[in-house]
Amino acid sequence: MVNEQTVKLLNSEYANCSTDIILQTLSRQYNNASVFTTSFGYEDQVITDMIFRNNIPITVVTLDTGRMFEETYKVFARTLEKYKQEIKVYFPDKSTVENLLNTKGPISFYESLENRKECCHIRKVEPLGRALKGHECWITGLRASQSENRSNLNLFEWDPGFKIIKCNPLLNWSLDDVKKYINEYNVPYNALHDRGFVSIGCEPCTRAIKSGEDFRAGRWWWEQSSGKECGLHTHGK
Repeated sequence: MVNEQTVKLLNSEYANCSTDIILQTLSRQYNNASVFTTSFGYEDQVITDMIFRNNIPITVVTLDTGRMFEETYKVFARTLEKYKQEIKVYFPDKSTVENLLNTKGPISFYESLENRKECCHIRKVEPLGRALKGHECWITGLRASQSENRSNLNLFEWDPGFKIIKCNPLLNWSLDDVKKYINEYNVPYNALHDRGFVSIGCEPCTRAIKSGEDFRAGRWWWEQSSGKECGLHTHGK
């Protein structure tokens, strides 16, 4: 049984390990109970490559919100073609999405923070809960330098909402580190990254960032102080 005490031990045990060693060791420690969630951004593609290229037995899943960019689907397809391994897809509940659109219309998320978080919960948080079910360790592509909210993360965290260990193996990587890896191993990546999109989510809620803007400025850009999170990494906190 994993818990908060387990996280303290893991942070001590893995403190000086490389990313690939962390992934390989986790796959053995939590046999068939480790899951990696990808949105096909730079960071996630690095982890996907490490898992698939080294045949590490970690389940890889993605959340299809129904609002993704065409470019995201294209890199999804290229990833499947390159590695010939499964990426399991989770969709939001059909009846809940239908009810949201029938009662509030197709772009209610622009109208208020409450509406936006409701849409994120329906399209992301609830499907993620299903994706994590039965697993003990959740692997993410979070980096400390991505945002102020993420700057104080540890390599391992306890997620109280999903009651699961969360591992952030790229925590101390810089964006340059990520790009270098992508180039060195010829990893497929989202073409939107070449057009100023550094953090890519749903199409209506993502734009390219301008020079000097924060890494997360392109997400929900119409909001000023929401913390720029969809709820996946703040659920239950």
